[in-house]
Order: sequence, then C-alpha cells, then structure tokens
Amino acid sequence: MRLFSIEPVISFALPPRCPGCGMVTIADHRFCPACWASLHFLGPPWCAACHMPFAYDRGEDTRCGDCLADPPRHAGVDAAVAYGPVARTVALRLKYGGRAAFASTAARLMARHLPADADLIVPVPLHRWRLWSRGFNQAGLIAGSLSRMSGIVSDPSALVRRRATPVLRGLGAAGRRKAVRGAFVVTDRARIVGKRIVLIDDVHTSGATADACTAAMLRAGAARVSILCWARVLDGPHPD
Repeated sequence: MRLFSIEPVISFALPPRCPGCGMVTIADHRFCPACWASLHFLGPPWCAACHMPFAYDRGEDTRCGDCLADPPRHAGVDAAVAYGPVARTVALRLKYGGRAAFASTAARLMARHLPADADLIVPVPLHRWRLWSRGFNQAGLIAGSLSRMSGIVSDPSALVRRRATPVLRGLGAAGRRKAVRGAFVVTDRARIVGKRIVLIDDVHTSGATADACTAAMLRAGAARVSILCWARVLDGPHPD
C-alpha cells in the first residue's frame, strides 16, 4: 500500500521564505537574491588582533590603532556579516519575534569562521530574569546550531550573568565597561580550564560585553577566547 506523505502539502501551504524580507525561496534558510546581494560578508583583510576589516590589505600582522593603543585580551572578533538592514531584521526576528529557526540561518553563515582547533562553544548568557521573561537565549540557540553543525561541544551554562545589566546603548566607552564589570562568572572552572573557547553572540556592538565575558573565562583558566557573532556593527547607528 502506498503511504501518503504530508510533506508536499506542508511545503505548498508553508513554503520557505527569505529571512530578510519574507519572499518565497527555494529552500529554508535561503535569502532572496536582493537580500543576499545586500549582505556585507566579513573577512580579511583585517586587523590582526580584533579582526576589524580594513579597506585594503595592510599586511598580515598589521593592527588597527585601537588595538595598538589597547591590545584586546580576546583572540579576535569574527562575524558572518556587517550589521545592516537585513542583518538587523534577522537578529530582531530571532531575538524578539520568536523565529528560533533563524538561529540556524545565522549559524550556517557563521560556521566558516569557527576556529579549526576550538574545544568549546559558550554563548553570551542572559540574566536569569531576562531568560525567564523571554523564554530563550538567542545566543544559546545559535551556539546549539553551531555545535550540531561542527561537532564542537556547546556549554550554555559554563558562564552566567550573575547580575542584571542596563542597556548599553547611549553609554560612553567608560560607562559600558563599568556597567558590565564583574557581571559574568564561570560556574565551574574545570569545565573551561585549558580550553580554546569560542564565545557566541548575535550582534557585536561596542565589545564591552564580549570583553567582560572574555576576562571572566581567562581568569578561570581558559587558554584562549575568540568571539563569533552573526553581525558586527562597523559604523552608523547601533542595534535596537
């Protein structure tokens, strides 16, 4: 007896759509041609320390002015794309629109930046009150998707945000650092000591949060911490 498959019916009724504009596409997690063309994918040439893109190749070991003045403790900030209209839409729909599938959309484009020798994936944590009110951590969803794609273990509870922090938008550099100072703590040193860690976030803005997370994990004995996110703010207005 031939069994009836419901998948074609579902695909017809709920076709895959572009994560950026909602246009029907040929497969899940695919952008339409217009949205795809508008994405600014990031990669070399960039600063040897923070991976901020350069307009032209300045040499493999060249560092930007900020990193020369204040060398970062992390091993670089990698992002799939620059923050812009389509990247913003994906981030907001994941964060506030309940589009959990967009975590996989982001992870697919972030995976090329995963360090080959990474030991552990750790998402930037939410404070427990924010997690309870939202119901999920968007960075944790992305980290889980990356773990499934790469086989690298993800530990969403290795790092916790022990106190709520204010919105950093509008604060100066000193204010942002003060707001997150001491906010993050490693729950069990044995889980990260000696590990090469990839810290996952959705959007990298000022770097204050990532720096505070990095400091906490290095103090606990991590061998290296690199940052990987969906989108990085290069200039212009910061995210919502």
